[in-house]
Amino acid sequence: MGAKMMQNGDVIQRTLTIEKKKGYPILFLQPVLKSMVWGGERLRTDFGYDTLESHLGECWGISAHPNGDCQILNVEYSGKTLSRMWQEEPGFFGKFHSSRFPLLTKIIDAKKDLSIQVHPDDVYAGEREYGSLGKMECWYVVDCPAKAELVVGHEAASKEELEQMVQQGKWKELLRRVPIAPGDFIQIDPGTIHAITGGCLIVETQQNSDITYRLYDYDRKVDGKPRELHIQQSLDVIQVPSPSVEDSVQHTQEQPKNYWKSLVDCQYYQVYKLELAGSLTFTHNETFFNVTVVEGQGRVDGIPVEKGEHFIIPAIYGKVRVEGNMTLLASDAKDA
Repeated sequence: MGAKMMQNGDVIQRTLTIEKKKGYPILFLQPVLKSMVWGGERLRTDFGYDTLESHLGECWGISAHPNGDCQILNVEYSGKTLSRMWQEEPGFFGKFHSSRFPLLTKIIDAKKDLSIQVHPDDVYAGEREYGSLGKMECWYVVDCPAKAELVVGHEAASKEELEQMVQQGKWKELLRRVPIAPGDFIQIDPGTIHAITGGCLIVETQQNSDITYRLYDYDRKVDGKPRELHIQQSLDVIQVPSPSVEDSVQHTQEQPKNYWKSLVDCQYYQVYKLELAGSLTFTHNETFFNVTVVEGQGRVDGIPVEKGEHFIIPAIYGKVRVEGNMTLLASDAKDA
């Protein structure tokens, strides 16, 4: 579909052929694709993103961040980015006081292990990272190897023990590994040590932030040099004790069909999953609604969509009809 295609780096605009409702239309976005040292090929082979980039690690599917600002594909907003849309068309999104679009949706292909890392909260990031937002995030596991594990949390009982284990490199004893399967969902609060492991395909919903502190990177080298670590910043923000696994991971494999299930409801966002088999009409009004097609294909208000496409339903849009056989992940933001 047009929302995923690129040709020689140029965006191919999507022409909507159905009559739009009165007011704002559903907004389709051109993803921003990023090469990573740990990236692979599955964003190309599984999701159909057409790019010459190698080691493709991340698709920023709904993003207004300066490091990856999605272009709007709807012809009536030709040339606009999502950040510009946020500034110029506030009525599309609903009532927000923030000067920046609040969320970021990614698809991550980890061919190799990501670094052991942690994110700051808004207070620390605002003071130490030039006014950046902090980074609360969550993961939906699209696919992973048999007996896969993620790093979520740690086993240190105190800040002193945490610092000692980090300084002594006792990573096996420190890091908490959590078994996962496709369909699992994990909430990662700021201050939680975490890492996506090799072979995992993840959809991530997060605050609009690109601040990551690397605690450990397996002594990997890029161009002959170790990647930068952020030991002190990590120790500053890591929560002690770590949240329990039961408070972080849930299983969504047995979700009923044709029902928007709420996966998490936190101070910055609410995330939902829909397993669609047939059709569903729903109303989502108060705020905008970010949607990613994780599996399958179908239609949204008559517009064809397929796996790997990302779109935003405007606030006060009214009834929405989705049809087909699809897995959809969606999120709405809170005016935190």
